[in-house]
Amino acid sequence: MTTVALTSENFEETVRSNETVLVDFWASWCGPCRSFAPVFESASAAHPDVVFAKVDTEAEQDLAARFGIMLIPTLMAFRDNVLLFAQAGALPATALEELIGKVQELDMADVRRQVEADVRRQVEAKAGTGS
Repeated sequence: MTTVALTSENFEETVRSNETVLVDFWASWCGPCRSFAPVFESASAAHPDVVFAKVDTEAEQDLAARFGIMLIPTLMAFRDNVLLFAQAGALPATALEELIGKVQELDMADVRRQVEADVRRQVEAKAGTGS
């Protein structure tokens, strides 16, 4: 499968309408980004059930700013519209394969329960401080 170019216009819909989406934030002038590109493309071919997408941080500066991208490449993994992983730096092929496997193995019902519990704790902590 070829990678999808993400923009501010199609980002939300792509993440929302696909089970697993890996997003590579990159720029053409970035050496590590160019080195990571073939690894990302190869994984894309090996995992047709996963959407592999790229955000050109030069063309999509607002989108990069929205996600606080400070270093590139930055890889993000979404599953069921939940951000599960975000890390700057080019991954070797074995680490990318391991990440894909872990993202696909997650029990998303458990992830959602954990997120809800974290939000409750944050709300309770904020209420306890009078903020």
